[in-house]
Amino acid sequence: MEFILSEIGDAFSLPFSNPVLIFTLLLSIVLLVPILLKRMNVPSIIGLIVAGVIIGPYGLNWIDNSHAGVEMFSTIGLLYIMFIVGLELDLGEFVLHKNRSLTFGFYTFVIPLLIGYPICHYLLGYGPEASFLTASMFSTHTLVAYPIVSRMGIARNQAVAVTVGGTILTDTAVLIILAMVLSNTNGGLNVTFVIRLLLSLLIF
Repeated sequence: MEFILSEIGDAFSLPFSNPVLIFTLLLSIVLLVPILLKRMNVPSIIGLIVAGVIIGPYGLNWIDNSHAGVEMFSTIGLLYIMFIVGLELDLGEFVLHKNRSLTFGFYTFVIPLLIGYPICHYLLGYGPEASFLTASMFSTHTLVAYPIVSRMGIARNQAVAVTVGGTILTDTAVLIILAMVLSNTNGGLNVTFVIRLLLSLLIF
């Protein structure tokens, strides 16, 4: 009996380490939170984000970020949103307003970068690489709010097409910065890396 109680105690020790328990908890949140929030007219995506913060390492600490399954779920969620965006995006509208998308993406990337770098470097005392990387995080944005836009029936609106295009640009630019900073830190930032990066961008 003591052995059984000990096993149960280990299984429910925080943060959870049992993959079945973690999967059950995440699945329960995904299924129940949207149902509960629908009655309060609150977008389900907001509830899922809040629930993730609550059970995460900075909340109740039920789940930490060390499990590959948690990272897999977060990646799948992001890819799913982007997939839905791709299905609903009007490519004709997207091409028609590509210049506006490029302008929007450029400004939403450059302005936070120019503001964030001096703050991180001179005010917070970060090194050049850390400041550049942190400032680039300010520049990126994701399509987390897209399910709300889609539910409201304005996914084909001109502003949405421009925003999606800008998001593609900023996310690509931030990933390039991340690759360059990591390569420079590991001592691999050389001509070969730059050529490989340019070829990858061309294919993309």
